[in-house]
Amino acid sequence: MKRPWLAPLVPLYAAGVAARGLCLKLGLEPIRHLHWPVISIGNLSTGGAGKTPFAIALARLLAAEGYSVDILSRGYGRRNNDRARVMVEGSVDEFGDEPLLIARETGLPVYVAPQRYDAGLLAESELDASGQHISREGQFSPVHILDDGFQHRQLVRDVDILLLNRRDWQDTLLPAGNLREGLHAARRANVIAIPADDPELERELRGWGWKGLVWRLHRSMEVPTIEGRVAAFCGIAHPEQFFNGLEHAGLQLSARKTFGDHHRFTAQDVQMLISMASSAGATSLITTEKDAVRLGSLASPFPATLPLKTARLRIEIENQTDALAWLVSRLSSCPASPPL
Repeated sequence: MKRPWLAPLVPLYAAGVAARGLCLKLGLEPIRHLHWPVISIGNLSTGGAGKTPFAIALARLLAAEGYSVDILSRGYGRRNNDRARVMVEGSVDEFGDEPLLIARETGLPVYVAPQRYDAGLLAESELDASGQHISREGQFSPVHILDDGFQHRQLVRDVDILLLNRRDWQDTLLPAGNLREGLHAARRANVIAIPADDPELERELRGWGWKGLVWRLHRSMEVPTIEGRVAAFCGIAHPEQFFNGLEHAGLQLSARKTFGDHHRFTAQDVQMLISMASSAGATSLITTEKDAVRLGSLASPFPATLPLKTARLRIEIENQTDALAWLVSRLSSCPASPPL
């Protein structure tokens, strides 16, 4: 959502971004190293780029390749600031919705802390304690994936993957637009990942001067088969993508409800949704994976006559073999930092 009436404040925001960049360049803000390589996944805008499903996909690929993968997150929305390893049976209040979803989907270690460096320290201390912390030439090769890390420049990364879509390409800085940084910041990336269904964006990127790698991402929504009409709801950055995906999959939406991004559901919300679905003649409700995670135990009040279903977003890299080969080669050339 753009807010053109706030355009006079954009130069002030831009000055703040530039001042922070200067502090980092001059060493006035500490930039720290973890022992093992870091892959950062991020974007330029305030949300909705598919970072979480992409992090899940990349973590699975690297784990299948033989890497010991963990994911580092700040745990947006959690109620405490302790660094912690995410427990899959835990709650959003403890760990945040995205870390909890990643842990449940991948089965891999996920660590949260206000500073991703501290999350990484905890991950590496557990590696040391497990006795598996051996040489890079051995079979055990740890790697950290930094979720939503493009702006988190206080931690050195070995690979920067920037997710970029048409919306961000044409957007403006906060607060009038949704960009946390201007497009020039994309030059910090090693890889720019774009939607596969927008080939023109790659041509525009090349015309803009981008000479690095471009990965094309295929997004798909796994939608359960549902007979009859459906009531859909979500609390994500771009809800229209979710609703359009459901309709494209052939679902008949009789009602839809949008909540704010990262909305914390209440018992009153659940009763309202049940009432909305009943009034619309729906046979079931459907939501996103993130929303299902945030519902937690509140999912149980949905009656058998109005079951709650979940649609899952999946991302696949086009020419996945080549992309993975490049990434493995890049990681193999990354020297480990001195032990902490």
